[in-house]
Amino acid sequence: MENILFKISYPAEFHAQTAVECAVKLHPKVINRLDEVERIELTTHESAIRIINKTGPLHNPADRDHCLQYMVAIGLLHGDLTAEHYEESIACDINIDILRDKMQVTENKQYSLDYHDPDKRSIANALQIFFKDNTQTNKIEVQYPLGHSKRREQGLPVLKEKFYNNLTTQLRQTQVDSIFNLCDNQEN
Repeated sequence: MENILFKISYPAEFHAQTAVECAVKLHPKVINRLDEVERIELTTHESAIRIINKTGPLHNPADRDHCLQYMVAIGLLHGDLTAEHYEESIACDINIDILRDKMQVTENKQYSLDYHDPDKRSIANALQIFFKDNTQTNKIEVQYPLGHSKRREQGLPVLKEKFYNNLTTQLRQTQVDSIFNLCDNQEN
């Protein structure tokens, strides 16, 4: 279990988890300044560039789930990323492609080394927004996604909440409470 990566925060291809977290953190700084954005610098690792760095049209939710730029744009625009954000009703927002076109994706060689290092297994991304008035946001960097063993303490309450919420979609409340309490008690 120590080597398991739980996808807790976002329904996103795993290499994008930390990039979306960066975007969500920057959302309040950007949402009221969309017309002022000059460029978006997205720094990532080689595997993310190879697997999910996509430009051009995205035809369906699967395309969007495997586009780093799309997921970051959604985080900047909505302050979150949910399954609904991949659907056409959201994807038709012209602001998504405007932001995607302003993204410059580059590799950080150290991120790539840390991704392959068995003692780290980092999935790092960093994001910084530059505005037309020569100001910029702070560079936000996240090394490990929520759900990674390096963030287990922080992720466990969120994982439990996600588990509980998913139980409630299928079972009666008494069953939910019984199952949840049983799973939350390792002795039993």
